[in-house]
Amino acid sequence: MKLQEGSIWRGTVVLTIAAFVTKLLSAVYRVPYQNIVGDVGFYIYQQVYPIYGIAMSLSLYGYPVVISKLIAERIAERGQNGIASVLQISFLFLCMLGLLIFTSLYIGAKQLAIWMGDGQLAPLIRLLSFSFLLFPFIALMRGYFQGHNHMMPTAVSQVGEQLVRVSAILFLSYSLITSGYDVYAGGTAAMAGTLAGMVTALLLLTAFWIRRENRGRIHIKIKSAEARSIISYLFVKGIIICVTNMVLTLIPLVDSFLLLSLLGERGGEGMEHAKLLKGIYDRGQPLIQLGTVVATSFSLALVPLISGAKKHRSDQFLCEKADLSLRVALVIGLGASLGLICLIRPINIMLFENDLGSFSLAILTASVFFTTLALTISALLQGMGYEWIAVAGVFVAVATKSVLNYLLVPALGMIGAAIATTGSYAAMACFLYIALRKKLPFYAPRKNYIYSVVKAAAAMVVVLRLYALLVETWDDSRLFAVGEALGGVLLGAVTYLTIVIKEHVFSEQELSLLPLGNKLRLLLGNR
Repeated sequence: MKLQEGSIWRGTVVLTIAAFVTKLLSAVYRVPYQNIVGDVGFYIYQQVYPIYGIAMSLSLYGYPVVISKLIAERIAERGQNGIASVLQISFLFLCMLGLLIFTSLYIGAKQLAIWMGDGQLAPLIRLLSFSFLLFPFIALMRGYFQGHNHMMPTAVSQVGEQLVRVSAILFLSYSLITSGYDVYAGGTAAMAGTLAGMVTALLLLTAFWIRRENRGRIHIKIKSAEARSIISYLFVKGIIICVTNMVLTLIPLVDSFLLLSLLGERGGEGMEHAKLLKGIYDRGQPLIQLGTVVATSFSLALVPLISGAKKHRSDQFLCEKADLSLRVALVIGLGASLGLICLIRPINIMLFENDLGSFSLAILTASVFFTTLALTISALLQGMGYEWIAVAGVFVAVATKSVLNYLLVPALGMIGAAIATTGSYAAMACFLYIALRKKLPFYAPRKNYIYSVVKAAAAMVVVLRLYALLVETWDDSRLFAVGEALGGVLLGAVTYLTIVIKEHVFSEQELSLLPLGNKLRLLLGNR
């Protein structure tokens, strides 16, 4: 039993590392891509990117998890012979779902592009629709391997897909733009690179599939009641898990359908200017994603402990680890968010060549704090078995974003859109926190550490503002902005973490549970 638990834990670590690398690549590559195609080209890519985000959620975070649970349960009940029906029914279900989405996107590409405010996006949507023909095979094989607690195929295919995808996007886009093609051709090249990544994942998984043990064919007669049970499970659980992992995709999707037309109606300078503004606004997406990935990689490392505590009905342990998860989310999320706000101008110049839209981006990066809290609480609720509450939180965010876009963008433009995004994540975080308190009535958050964290954050803000006043008049070049941004990040991080550690926000034992925690413990020796 201990050997099995150790194997499960090692598998979880492998997937966590792969997910971190994948999300890091997904955030970082957009910077050179924007530098290649410009703000209008970046707008084109970001308009259709949420469609790929949905395909990614289905093939990586959603159905592999659902199928793996079904397979693990069947192996426990009936051995290897019990999984044949799961694989057959799951494959048929996913193929029907993938074919339905593909057909809808391919045929309706023109109408979707019109709803997005730009008919020239239709070829990109049509090309991206083919990803939904690939996802059933990828999701099924990942689910099969994860159900056998063999996480390496998923991790390898996940990282391999992103490496090929990022390399292909940058190479193809650069080749076309430098050859004189327009930015829409560059966007089409990016979609082709995305498909190349998914094909790579499929080939890697197929290689693992061919090498797997127990390759003998099993013929089994599937009962209709069993088929209905599996399909119902796939439908319900698939929706729950996919939706809870799509909040960072659905909020940009709302902008894809609403923002361009609202900006165009407001500006009075036509749709071309609105496209430029949308591209500048979209600079905030990689910043949000990068900040959130770094923050949640620490707090979500504790979620397996939450699930174990819930299973063994250890209320005290559950409360302790929930409190630690929220503390980590608060510390890292608040520090990352305020640091980005204080350094947004040099970061904007360093990454995107100029400081256009810096004020709007500062408002957008404030959402890093709320997304970190929201995603952490959502994972805690899922670990405790309250998946539907996490789904409701996503719908709260999407509804808030839609309403605020209509209310604020016509009056404030890009700034209104940024406020709407931050407000939507804030609404989600508040909703989920209230729900968590109701589900953990015996949980009482330690309020004394909030003062310490706010003190550390205030000190960091003061130091960074003085730093900005000191260096901002020296030079205005991009090279200087690189030095200013990196120096500010280092100065802010040292200031913030030093105060957090000295104020005893985390104990030595708590730090040992976190990634890099043992490194931080070295700083505690002289505390």
